[in-house]
Amino acid sequence: MSFLDRILGNDHERAAEKYAGRESASERATRRRRESHHRGGADRAARAGQAWEDRDRNQDRAGRWYRAAR
Repeated sequence: MSFLDRILGNDHERAAEKYAGRESASERATRRRRESHHRGGADRAARAGQAWEDRDRNQDRAGRWYRAAR
């Protein structure tokens, strides 16, 4: 403990009290990165699968699969 710490008090302790219970910047960035990664990939995959299913169903209804066999 330095001379100024004894006179003015410990800045580290005051900062720890001030920010107690708050999420740190690095924790917040990690959480946002993890959440955006999970959310974007699942939605994108679901949309791609639905689009493929819609195209397949439309081709089947139009008879495009059966014309080649006739």
